[in-house]
Amino acid sequence: MGDVSDLMDPLERRAAVRNNRVERYRRMVEIRLVEDRVLELYAEGHIVGSTHTCQGQEAVSMGLATAARPSDPIMCTYRGHGLALASGVTPEAVLGEILNKTLGAIQGLGGSMHLCDPSVGLFPTFAIVGAGIPVAAGAGLAAQVLGRDDVGIACFGDGAVNIGAFHEGLNLASVWELPVVFVCENNLYGEYTRIDHTTPIDDIASRADAYGMPGIIVDGQDVDVVEAAVSSALDKARAGEGPSLLEMKTYRYAGHSRGDAGTYRPVGELEGWQRRDPVTIFGQRLIDEGFLTDSAIEDIARETASEIEQTVERVLAAPRPGIEEMFRHVVAP
Repeated sequence: MGDVSDLMDPLERRAAVRNNRVERYRRMVEIRLVEDRVLELYAEGHIVGSTHTCQGQEAVSMGLATAARPSDPIMCTYRGHGLALASGVTPEAVLGEILNKTLGAIQGLGGSMHLCDPSVGLFPTFAIVGAGIPVAAGAGLAAQVLGRDDVGIACFGDGAVNIGAFHEGLNLASVWELPVVFVCENNLYGEYTRIDHTTPIDDIASRADAYGMPGIIVDGQDVDVVEAAVSSALDKARAGEGPSLLEMKTYRYAGHSRGDAGTYRPVGELEGWQRRDPVTIFGQRLIDEGFLTDSAIEDIARETASEIEQTVERVLAAPRPGIEEMFRHVVAP
C-alpha cells in the first residue's frame, strides 16, 4: 500500500489539517520523520547540493499553514520542507524535489531550496536570506490593488532581520498599510552564529515599533499558540488594518545544513529545548483532550514511518529530469 498522504491532492491535505486536530499532529510527525530521512538520504549520497532541515520547528510550520488560506501567498526560506508539507504538498512531491526526481513538486528542477506549489499558496522558496520579505509586501500590494482579501506572508529566520530587505519590506508595508504578516522563526542561530553576536536586542518583535506595526512574541513550540497568533494577524490584515511582525521563539535541532553537527552550541542548550518538543507538547495535549492515547501516538509514528519509507522507495526508483528540461520553462523574447 502506498503513502495515504500521497493519494490526496495538496488542497485535500491542506483541508484535512484545518479541520482535524489529530491530522495536524500526524502531519507534524510526518515533518519530523521526513526531515530525519532527508539527513539520512544526504549521508547516503542520494541528494545533490545542500539541504536545510527544520526538526524542532514543526509547530511554526503547522500553525501557520492551519491559520492561512490556500489563497494567501506564502514566501518561505530554503528551510522550507516543513512548511511545504504542512501546507499540503505531498511527501512524494517534497522528497521527489529534494532528490531531483521527476516526481518532485516542480519535476525535480528546483531541488531542496526551491520548493513550490501555488495551488496551496506556496511560492518558490528563497535561497537568498530575507529575499521573500519584499516579495510578500508585493503580494500584499497586489491583493490591495485588486481588492482581494488575501494576505501576503513572509516566513524567515532571525538571520534575515539585519539586512536591508527586512527593513525596507516592513517600512513599505507599514507606510502603505499592506495586508502582510511577517513571521520570524527565531531559532537563535543565523547559520553558525548565535543571535546575541549579531543582534543587540533580545526580542526581534521590538523592531516592529520603528514601523508602527504590532510586534508580537509567540511561543513557537506550541502549535495552538502559533495558529492563534497567525490567525489574529491575518484577520487584522484582511480588515485593512495593516501588517504585523510575529516573532516565533523556536529552535532547530539539526545544524544549519547537511553535515553541520552544531558543535558551536553551548552544552545542554539542545537538550533544554528538546524538553519542550513541539510534537510531544501537541501529542500530550491531544491525549489530555481525549483525542489520542499513548498507543495511538505509537501507531501514528509507526504508520507514518512506514509510509515515508514506501515513498522514499518510489522516489528513488523514479527518473531524474533530462538535461533538455533545463530550458523547457525559459522564455526568450
